[in-house]
Amino acid sequence: MSTSIRISEETKQKLEAVKRDDETFDELLDRLAVTRTADDVEAMAGFAEEGIEEHMDETHDKLSESLEENSHR
Repeated sequence: MSTSIRISEETKQKLEAVKRDDETFDELLDRLAVTRTADDVEAMAGFAEEGIEEHMDETHDKLSESLEENSHR
């Protein structure tokens, strides 16, 4: 079974730009329509080491301090 959808020429050009050579438009739209759940995002973030959040906060603070010091020169 197939369904037709109307899109503008501009939208078609954008889709063609991201479409893979070996991919149909149906496959492209299916790939783009994947919905991520909170569990999916959490699972993908599982690669981060323990303590990464604290490390990022410390690095942010150091950078902010450095920028502040350099702006007073």
